[in-house]
Amino acid sequence: MKFVNPKNDVAFRKIFGSQNKTNILISFLNAVLGLKDEKAIQSVRILNPYQTPKLEKLKTTILDVRATDERGVTFIVEMQISYTSGVRKRFAYYLAKAYSSQIKRGEDYPKLNQVFFIGVLDFVLFGRKKGAARPYLSRHQVLDTETHRQEFKDLELNFIELPNFDKKEHEVATLLEKWVYFIKHADDLDVIPEHADDPSLQDAYKTADQLGWSQDDLEAYEYRGMRIQDERGAITHAREEGRKEGHKEGHEKGEKHKAIKMACKMKAKGYDAAEIADLTDLTVEEIEAIELSE
Repeated sequence: MKFVNPKNDVAFRKIFGSQNKTNILISFLNAVLGLKDEKAIQSVRILNPYQTPKLEKLKTTILDVRATDERGVTFIVEMQISYTSGVRKRFAYYLAKAYSSQIKRGEDYPKLNQVFFIGVLDFVLFGRKKGAARPYLSRHQVLDTETHRQEFKDLELNFIELPNFDKKEHEVATLLEKWVYFIKHADDLDVIPEHADDPSLQDAYKTADQLGWSQDDLEAYEYRGMRIQDERGAITHAREEGRKEGHKEGHEKGEKHKAIKMACKMKAKGYDAAEIADLTDLTVEEIEAIELSE
């Protein structure tokens, strides 16, 4: 077997956004949200079923998974590869937009149902104190700051930070851990792991097997993979340039500070502004300003 990389958003949506295999999404949602017994999701309707994306549209298309269950609860699942400016606000916007779009103007607010956002991130979004453990799953709700009670239950954000998940194959135990292991490591495997004993998880591995993909799907997947590498390269380059610019700016400020200190000493010893300017590279105007401030 040769599995695709589930972190590639084309692959992610094909695996979790198939209307013919909603059991995969149901199992994943129940595992992430900790839903069991009577609270477990029984069925979902995927609002944007997977279709092979057109190559020319891949540059701008946002490929996530949206679904509703039998109770009318909405679920948004997104795979995010790289951190970008404003990403937290974008997640909040997705949540708010999905909530408000449930009703039209003039309709009753009680018709609004819960919305859950699940972000699968290939980067660390939330910082932790030095030495503190970094959980790979975090849940964000609207709570009373004093009682910590969840008075507003309609909106919730959940984030899986893949870099914080470091369990080895033999250490994986819970169904949630098995799902996260699948997303993070499937493309490194050539067989389905023994711990993948959940039928829906097994279906996910089978769906991720490239042997069952059409040529169009594979081309879209490979093209998206190249775009992801380009995007990551551009972000890395921008960060490197920013660090270089910051280092240069800091160096220049340090040299300027040294020159001013030297000018002050020279002024105290009776050097005139022209001589100081010649030896420190400061302008006469800058030297005169220093003189006035001393």
